[in-house]
Amino acid sequence: MSQTSVELKVDLNDNSPLYMQIARKLSDDVRNGRYQVDQALPSERTLSELLDVSRVTARKAIDQLVEQGLVVRRRGSGNYIAPRIEQPLSNLSSFSEQLQQRGYRPGSRWLKREVVIASSDEQLSLGLAQNTKVARLERLRLADDVVMAYEVSVLPFSVVPDPAAMGDSLYEYLSSIKKAPVRALQHIRAMNATAVLAKQLGIPDGQAVLFITRIAYLDSGEAVELTHSYCRSDHYDFVAEMRRAPSPL
Repeated sequence: MSQTSVELKVDLNDNSPLYMQIARKLSDDVRNGRYQVDQALPSERTLSELLDVSRVTARKAIDQLVEQGLVVRRRGSGNYIAPRIEQPLSNLSSFSEQLQQRGYRPGSRWLKREVVIASSDEQLSLGLAQNTKVARLERLRLADDVVMAYEVSVLPFSVVPDPAAMGDSLYEYLSSIKKAPVRALQHIRAMNATAVLAKQLGIPDGQAVLFITRIAYLDSGEAVELTHSYCRSDHYDFVAEMRRAPSPL
C-alpha cells in the first residue's frame, strides 16, 4: 500500500482532540492488519495534507502510536510498524533464533555481566549447593534496534566462567561448548511493569508485560540455564498447538 492511498476520515462529532482521533484511526488500521510489520506509515507531511491538519497535529498523532509500541521512528528514514514476534511454545529456541527465522536482526544491549554467589532461588532452580558461583547476565533484547524484552539469565559458573566472553546469542555460546539445552520448563504470566522496568522497556508505568521464567536442561538432566524475561506484550504473541486426546472406548 502506498502512503498516498491511505484514506482517513475525521469524525466531526467527536469532541476529543484531533490528534487523538487520528491516532485511534491509525492504531485501528495497524491492529487490523492494514499495515504490515516494517511498512512505513504516511509521513507527517502526508498526513497533514490528507487531513488538512497541521504537521504538529500529525506529529502528535504518530507520537501516540510510538508510545503504544505500535510504531518505531528511524532517524532520517520515517515511521515504521514495530516488530512483532509470534513464538510457538512447542519449540525450544533462543531469542536470536526466533528473530532470524522471521527476518529480524537480533541484538543485545548489555546492562550487567558478572560472576556472583547464587541466590537461594537460583540454587534451588539450578540444583546448586550453597555459596556456588554463577554467571548472571542482564540485558535488553532488541529486534532491529527496537527493545523487545528485559532479560536476566543465570548459569552455573562451571558453564560460563567468563561472562564478558558471551556474545549476543546465549544458545550459540552454549552450543559452541557442547552445553546446549535439549528441553526446558517455561512459566508465563502477566504482570504490570514497575517504574524501573517500564523505563528499561520504554513503556508507560504499570503497562502489562509478559513475565516468563525458563529453566533449561541438558540431556543428562542437569539444569544449565535459568532465565527471567519481561517481554513487551505489544510485541509478543505466544502460540500453542493443542490436540484433543482420543475418547476412551
